[in-house]
Amino acid sequence: MMKPLSFRITSNHLPLCVFLSLLWGVQGTTFTATEPATTTPISFPPPPTNFTAVGQSETSINLQWDKVSNDSSYLLQYNDTKTNITETDNDTVSYNVSDLTSGTAYTFTLYTVFGGITSTGVNLTAYTVPPPPNNFTAVGQSETSINLRWDKVSNYSGYLLQYNKNETNITEPYGDTVSYNVSDLTSGTAYTFTLYTVFEGITSTGVNLTAYTVPPPPNNFKAVGQSETSINLQWDKVSNYSGYLLQYNKNETNITETDSDPVSYNVSDLTSATAYTFTLYTVFGGITSTGVNLTAYTAPPPPTNFTAVGQSETSINLQWDKVSNDYSYSLQYNDTETNITEPYGDTVSYNVSDLTSGTAYTFTLYTVFGGITSTGVNLTAYTVPPSLVGVNITERSLTSFTLSWKNVKKDWKYLLDINGNITMNTSDEDVVAYSVSSLKPGTRYNFSVTTTFTQLHSAPFTDYTVTAMDCSSVPWHVTSSSIQGMVKGVFTNATAVYNQNLSVSPQGSNVSFTHLVPGATYEVLLVYKELEQCRQRITIIPTNVHGSCSYLNGGSSIVVFWDEPTGVWTEVEVNVTGRTVKIYEHTKRQTIISALQPAKTYEVSLSLLSGDLRSHEPFIVFCSTDPRGVIAGSVLAVLLFLVLVFLAVFILLKRPDFIRNKTFIRRSKLSQSSKKCKEIPVGMFPDHFSQLSMDENRGFVQEYEDLVPIGTEQTRRAAVLPENKAKNRFNNVLPYDWCRVKLTTSNPNETSDYINASYMPGYNREREYIATQGPLPSTVGDFWRMIWEQRVKGIVMVTNCVELGRTKCERYWPADSKPNLQGQLVITLRSEIQERNWTLREFNLKHKSTSEERMVKHFHFTAWPDHGVPLGTNVLIQFRELVRRHIEKEGDGAPTVVHCSAGVGRTGTLIALDVLLQQLKQKRAVGINAFVHKMRLSRPYMVQTESQYVFLHQCMMDSLEPETEENIYENADMIYVNATALQEFCQQQRHT
Repeated sequence: MMKPLSFRITSNHLPLCVFLSLLWGVQGTTFTATEPATTTPISFPPPPTNFTAVGQSETSINLQWDKVSNDSSYLLQYNDTKTNITETDNDTVSYNVSDLTSGTAYTFTLYTVFGGITSTGVNLTAYTVPPPPNNFTAVGQSETSINLRWDKVSNYSGYLLQYNKNETNITEPYGDTVSYNVSDLTSGTAYTFTLYTVFEGITSTGVNLTAYTVPPPPNNFKAVGQSETSINLQWDKVSNYSGYLLQYNKNETNITETDSDPVSYNVSDLTSATAYTFTLYTVFGGITSTGVNLTAYTAPPPPTNFTAVGQSETSINLQWDKVSNDYSYSLQYNDTETNITEPYGDTVSYNVSDLTSGTAYTFTLYTVFGGITSTGVNLTAYTVPPSLVGVNITERSLTSFTLSWKNVKKDWKYLLDINGNITMNTSDEDVVAYSVSSLKPGTRYNFSVTTTFTQLHSAPFTDYTVTAMDCSSVPWHVTSSSIQGMVKGVFTNATAVYNQNLSVSPQGSNVSFTHLVPGATYEVLLVYKELEQCRQRITIIPTNVHGSCSYLNGGSSIVVFWDEPTGVWTEVEVNVTGRTVKIYEHTKRQTIISALQPAKTYEVSLSLLSGDLRSHEPFIVFCSTDPRGVIAGSVLAVLLFLVLVFLAVFILLKRPDFIRNKTFIRRSKLSQSSKKCKEIPVGMFPDHFSQLSMDENRGFVQEYEDLVPIGTEQTRRAAVLPENKAKNRFNNVLPYDWCRVKLTTSNPNETSDYINASYMPGYNREREYIATQGPLPSTVGDFWRMIWEQRVKGIVMVTNCVELGRTKCERYWPADSKPNLQGQLVITLRSEIQERNWTLREFNLKHKSTSEERMVKHFHFTAWPDHGVPLGTNVLIQFRELVRRHIEKEGDGAPTVVHCSAGVGRTGTLIALDVLLQQLKQKRAVGINAFVHKMRLSRPYMVQTESQYVFLHQCMMDSLEPETEENIYENADMIYVNATALQEFCQQQRHT
């Protein structure tokens, strides 16, 4: 309840009282005018309390105050506007003032009205909400800031900016627009800004703006690959951003963000060898980062016509077409890289040096532009191989020679040019060997060897050689003081040497040596420059010998005298009516010829011999025996004649058929042969040997001459057939029909059963051996066929394949372990043991048809010189022991094959030695003459020379006295190897 305040108010104080009541809100104050009025006192209602603004908008303000009473109403005044507000039932009264101007300060006065009386007014200043900012935009960004801008809201105090829980008050600036830079931000981040206008503490509605800081630029922006029309770009991924912008040559390309890291992008459709400047931006929220620049180049085109235009041993000259004036080149080979600056001209040449000769090199050439290389162009080129350092002439013969040189590399080849004939040669060996055959003897051949590698040739190595000559084929004319011959073949020097005597022939093809020592054996040597062409031992014909003779008392002997011979000689030969006496002692000047008829004149010839050569003409002298016993001899002869006539008449009358009885004649001959062929006991053999050696080996000579006709009357029809003649090494050494070895043949009409081989008797069997000639090239197959068919277990070879430059036997066995096919037989060398005087081999024979295999031993005696006998007996006896042990070990009755060259001389000597040593051991006696006689009935010329016959006797002597071994047969007689010599020898024997 309001309590009225009563006081008296005069008329002069009335305005003041009203003002104070309004100012202080005095309740129930009663103003009483003292003067002059005399009215009744006025009672005022209380003013509203808690008058506040409880809400604003841009066009309204919501006012509120406490209710005064139920009977009161209110008067609200603002801006010349009065509004009556009726009392409400609520304890608080709310009133919304609308249609206001935004952002304006309004002063409200509120009165309580009661009974028409208004209370003192309550004033309230309130503000409408200001308008929000307009054109709120981001006008600039960096990686750490965003510059914001908006239109100024006039006459207001400031702004409120909110972002990321941050609030910033911005004082009202001057000007029509407001700018504000937000810094310390994170690059490449989206920020949401809310901006309010602030007026008297009242904020407008907020204006939102999402803006972005500039993203970071890409890192490691580079070109990682180029081609002629494209560049591959790469950079590190900028995390969580939308993409990238690539600019080049007024082109822009948006690149979507990828998941790969790093990011790659290939720019294509470019021009080759061109510089391109690329700018790359990170794009985030439409904002691009600062650009990253890169200048990259497309690859230039590769070189064309890349070729090798010249080579040497240590360099290759390369050439290609020039690409353009702005380019250079890179050349790679053997881990070497060379930069080549662009030269002048349309073609580029470059010489690669310091290379290895005869080698393949692979070159790769690139065009270079801006440090970028084109695709490579490959070229394989070769250096020239080197010329050979030297060529060796390893072998020379009459019709061939062999060249050899070091094979530096296995992939090199060689061109061999011999007098314009070119052949190609390759080899996997360290040394290349090439044999040239079918040449002319004694001919100079120029040759060159060129090393080739691919199509490149070295400088040729040039030289010459000459084929050898056969001195023995020269028709030498030999006198007692000279040697002359017309030689077909090249040589530059010809000499003849005897001891210290040297004779040199004048230049030319006619060789002539004069003033030589009679009877001396000269070593004739023909040389072409430093190459030996041929050599031959030629014996000069000895001089003639002069002599005389006289008879001895007794009538049956004469003495022949001769002068001392000049020159060199080996024997003096005295021939009296076909009887020949040989004197070897140089000090002896006479000899006695006995067993002559008395009172008879004999023609005596004297000849001087040097080896087999005798003086041109024998010296003839006629000698008479003592005539004093001729009368007594004549009487005795008449009586003997009468007795013989009587016996003849008696036989004719009593037994007319006795003379015609051939059995008598044959038995007579056999008895004579058996008488001559008796066995000599061991105890008597030394005396027997001594007797044969007396008178210059007269006994040996006689025994050997008696053997000459043995067996020669037997037939040899198969050997002389036309189809078989070529199978004989010598035309006079032919097997007898009755004991020749026959090869098996499927067709009985064929004559292919022939081979020059004979069955020979042994000590216990009649066919213990097969004596055969050394195989010819055309009969090697027949030889092995005989070995197989005869089931031979051992082969004894007593010759070398080549002796004194002549082929004595074809090599019929393989030279190494590689199998050799001969007909149906495969021959394989299983082992070979070389000793000083012999070589032992073992062969495996396999028959192709039956697959049967056999082993054959090969005993090869290598120390038996041609035209002679071994230097001693012991070495041959030891060799025979090896053969004998093998024969006794096998013991299956198969024959043992023995051969030399002709199959009679050394072959017969070895067979006889084997049998005689068995006889010596079993019977303590030996019959050398008897067994040689027996052998010659099976094959002609067995034990072919007198020296071999004597050698057999010496072997028996040395077997009796093993501690003694005298090499007394060093100058043995030469072997008879041709038919003419044999025929002459036989004729001489028949005349005796």
